[in-house]
Amino acid sequence: MPSRPPEVSERPSGLGGLRHVALFVGDLAACEQFYVGLLGMAVEWRPDEDNVYLCSGCDNLALHRWQGEAFPRPQRLDHIGFILDAMDDVDRWFTFLKDQGVTMRSEPRTHRDGARSFYCLDPEGVVVQFIFHPPISGGRFIRND
Repeated sequence: MPSRPPEVSERPSGLGGLRHVALFVGDLAACEQFYVGLLGMAVEWRPDEDNVYLCSGCDNLALHRWQGEAFPRPQRLDHIGFILDAMDDVDRWFTFLKDQGVTMRSEPRTHRDGARSFYCLDPEGVVVQFIFHPPISGGRFIRND
């Protein structure tokens, strides 16, 4: 008996957005200080000394200590981004992080779509964007708080 082709299923609804990123890190303590101490994320869960899960109220960032022999470089991830509520917040975050000695990749700039952002590096060299993006900033995205 010939096999039937697989049925085409419909795409399920309900995507809530990309709210989880997991990063391998070499220096877990330095990264935790950056994301918790500087950015204000909260520790959601620390299952052991090599893993910590952070949250800013609407997302989840997992930091996993790299256990291999050689840390993988270069990473394929371009950057991660934090949505800011107001355009002026971009410049305030830039000044704060620069004053804290964070390595900056760019100055704040306004994009042609009305967004405003800048890029910096976390302690492991991950590029982090801080962005005001009109379609989803200012509380126009779903918050869990």
